[in-house]
Amino acid sequence: MRVPLKYICEDVDRHGNVRCYVRAPGKRKVRIRALPGTPEFMDEYQAAIATAAEAPLRQADEAKKGSFRYLCIRYYASAAYKALDISTRNWQRRALDEIALEHGAKPVAMMQSRHVRRMRDAKAATPAAANQLVKALRALFSWANEAEETMANPTMGVKKLKYRSDGHHTWTDEEIQKYYERHPLGTKARLALDLLRYTTGRREDAPRLGRQHMRDGRVRFRQAKNEHRNPIDIDIPLHPALAESIAEAKVGTNMTFLLTEFGKPFTANGFGNKFKDWCRQADLPHCSAHGIRKATSTELAEAGATPHEIMAITGHQSLKEVERYTKAASRKKTANAAMAKLQA
Repeated sequence: MRVPLKYICEDVDRHGNVRCYVRAPGKRKVRIRALPGTPEFMDEYQAAIATAAEAPLRQADEAKKGSFRYLCIRYYASAAYKALDISTRNWQRRALDEIALEHGAKPVAMMQSRHVRRMRDAKAATPAAANQLVKALRALFSWANEAEETMANPTMGVKKLKYRSDGHHTWTDEEIQKYYERHPLGTKARLALDLLRYTTGRREDAPRLGRQHMRDGRVRFRQAKNEHRNPIDIDIPLHPALAESIAEAKVGTNMTFLLTEFGKPFTANGFGNKFKDWCRQADLPHCSAHGIRKATSTELAEAGATPHEIMAITGHQSLKEVERYTKAASRKKTANAAMAKLQA
């Protein structure tokens, strides 16, 4: 009989090693280094529980009123912040806490646009992180102005850094086949890719899917992204290849198809790390979970699906987001036709 331990979580490091932690709500996580199932593991677990109970919160309650740290604490306790998706709350808090480490005690009323630009430019080497910092500050001051916590918004007029990024790599057919060769039908790794491929879900969606989402030959689920603000419900036919993958994986009656080595559902980050590990095992270190979503969108476009048809499957809300796939498919088709004429 397997008894779940409270507050246990896990992730995978860049070498593929599974690391266990105790993570109590609002507390710093504590690493457990002993092998699971051993007496040493339980000793460390009990000690970690005690340590977590004594660990202070990341933000001090005694922050001086009017300081940047105080404003952050007020924001974290607000209904606006709590209404955000957990992933949004996490990245906003990371960005704001990083600022608070250096500027937390400073009067927030003294913050000006030039200070925001200076913080943004300090991260110019990683423009995506720089822009995320600006975005987090905008969310903070948008709430603060409405709540009358502040009278000005220092992010006004501060632009994001421009940079070129191709985003996540789009899987090719050859890469998918290479992954399949390494992870055959019946494996958890194969099922993970098929769930991503045939539902166009994100890494937050795949570990939440279970038999309750597969009914009457259809896949029905609510996407995790923006589920609390602008929910998107997916209702698509169950692809025969996905049905076969589920059957071969022998997942039983679990409410989620994908479980960790400890028999618990993956977190979004834990699944992303594990899937990256499976990609490395297939000698595909440049591939990721989100790249599968892009690959399926590309495949749909090349099969002749219209932008609206693609949106009905992927859940995209903007034509602009999917037109890039149809335009790329059109260019490829035109190029193939032109080369055929040249070779004739």
